[in-house]
Amino acid sequence: MKKRLPVIALSFVTLAPAYAAIYDLPPEGQDVVGAISTVIATYDDTLVDIARRHGLGYQDIVRANPDINVWLPGEGTEIVLPNRFVLPPGVRSGLVLNLAEYRMYYYPQPKAGEAAKVHTYPMSIGRMDWDTPLGLTQIVAMAKNPTWYPPQSVRDEHAADGDPLPRIVPPGPDNPLGTRVLRLGLPGYLIHGTNRPAGVGMRVSHGCVRMFPEDIEFLFERISVKTAVRIIDMPVKFGWDGDALVAEVHPLLEVPQRLPEETPEHIEVLDADVELPDIESFSKNPLTHVTEQFIATTAERAGQLDWDLIKALVERSDGVPVVVGMSIKNAATSAASE
Repeated sequence: MKKRLPVIALSFVTLAPAYAAIYDLPPEGQDVVGAISTVIATYDDTLVDIARRHGLGYQDIVRANPDINVWLPGEGTEIVLPNRFVLPPGVRSGLVLNLAEYRMYYYPQPKAGEAAKVHTYPMSIGRMDWDTPLGLTQIVAMAKNPTWYPPQSVRDEHAADGDPLPRIVPPGPDNPLGTRVLRLGLPGYLIHGTNRPAGVGMRVSHGCVRMFPEDIEFLFERISVKTAVRIIDMPVKFGWDGDALVAEVHPLLEVPQRLPEETPEHIEVLDADVELPDIESFSKNPLTHVTEQFIATTAERAGQLDWDLIKALVERSDGVPVVVGMSIKNAATSAASE
């Protein structure tokens, strides 16, 4: 396919902050929500400030604006806001956390007579030495203004860095859990707020998932115990937007170089139905991910892919969705002409 396909996007100045990004859930067979937009930086803005005001994390905005200074973008600079997303594949229910894009998706059960919605929020994930596990679990407990009991491994790390932690950290501004906590069925793992919001959208935690304080407070009032949670690592996503095939590519996460049978100390015990990360899967060539997801997306609806476009997109891996192909109205005729 030689034809170049343009990205369809909106460009406008956003005047009001939008903490919770909530979209109408597209119908079955459609997978893209939101739109690319722009905003003009003021003299005292940072990219981190702008990201937080528009429901984006650090990696989101930095990768979409690679030539702009993070801490001093400059008054009058046009900033791209990558608020267009390809929904992760799979069942659209509960919470879906895609580690590769530092983003979660929440599909609340719609009330009678209401349209189905999807919420999406930026998040932080575990560092390479404290990686967040993959698998299926659920929310088992919720708490406001939690007390933090730092695990011994974390206390030892802080002590080694000359920053000893107390055994108990009460609620308040010094509590790294923030004001809300969702406890997962993975022992020791939480979704929580933070007292350091500048780190949202980075790989900075000890395995837990961090959210902006305003985001988790908003989500907390709309979610419940027993909500299903699916944690995935999908750097490449394909989806349909009308007849256009859209791809969204993120960098592959680095993982510890350990053998598959080795289990990190902080996840010694997991629920029996929770899968540990498959080390081999992380080492795939990015184009292998592209091929797998393209095949899955076009299994029931034939599509044609512009490989020059997708290779360029993989090279950038900036997380910005791009139209890379189209549906094939007559797959048999098209295949015969290739």
